[in-house]
Amino acid sequence: MKALGRRLAGVLACLAAAGTPRAVAAQSTHVLIVSGLSGDPAFKTRFGSAVSAVRSAAATRWGVSDSSLIVLTEDSTAFNGRSTRDNIARAFAALSRRTRPGDVLLVLLVGHGSGEGAGSKVNLPGPDATASEYAAWLAPFGAQQVVFVNAATGSGDFVPVIAGSGRVVVTATRSAVEKNDAEFLQHFARALSTDDADANKDGRLSALEAFRFARAEVAKSYESTNRMLTEHAVLSDSTAAARMSFGTRAATTDPRVARLLEERQALESQVAALRARKAAMEPAAYEAELERLLLALAEKSAAIKAAGGGK
Repeated sequence: MKALGRRLAGVLACLAAAGTPRAVAAQSTHVLIVSGLSGDPAFKTRFGSAVSAVRSAAATRWGVSDSSLIVLTEDSTAFNGRSTRDNIARAFAALSRRTRPGDVLLVLLVGHGSGEGAGSKVNLPGPDATASEYAAWLAPFGAQQVVFVNAATGSGDFVPVIAGSGRVVVTATRSAVEKNDAEFLQHFARALSTDDADANKDGRLSALEAFRFARAEVAKSYESTNRMLTEHAVLSDSTAAARMSFGTRAATTDPRVARLLEERQALESQVAALRARKAAMEPAAYEAELERLLLALAEKSAAIKAAGGGK
């Protein structure tokens, strides 16, 4: 066991030398967007713009298939239906049948929030779903990488209810008390739908990059208008957020490099799936398979670098 550990340490050193990110990208990304009641035309326009931007990014930039991209809004004729509690439950159930170990699930809540603790909610048409209900709907996704974003006002109490192993929780505010109009949503949507938040310019967007970008833009906006900052976005786990990426764009027109990038992503998916199975495996078998995959990743990253693909 000690020998395997030393070999793994050597493999990780090779990965660092080759420039391979320690992040693990998912083979597939799945997206659920829930936009609640807007309350007035100005909010409806703002929410709609953000929803459309993120939906478009998922479809065109991340390659999310139609069956893995569910958008529910207050309007019954828009996208995939109305954002009722029953429809949200059905959406989670449908996605749970499509996801595989290691896949990424992005859940984005948009709207006006209220409540306290497990009873916190985002206002919906009809009965509101509580934070504890969202936690229950996420239970089948234990082998997936879950990024749960509540971009509503008064959303901070969702963090302790939703947080768990393999999950990253982002909220627009740090408590339910911060109920003023929040700007986090528009900046987070921009992070997901443009290249602006890709800090290391590697063609990937991690949850951490998106969060840091949106939080910084919120602060800039308040400072530029001499307002006191009344919203403080929260991220539950920065380490996990750095690992979780929303798809992979091959930032190259060279078909050879693009193929190598796709092959590396497939290897990263295998690593993610292996890590999800760790508890059920013999330690020696797990470490041996992890060593094999990490070596393959190091070799693939070296080939990408040699081909002019950078990272």
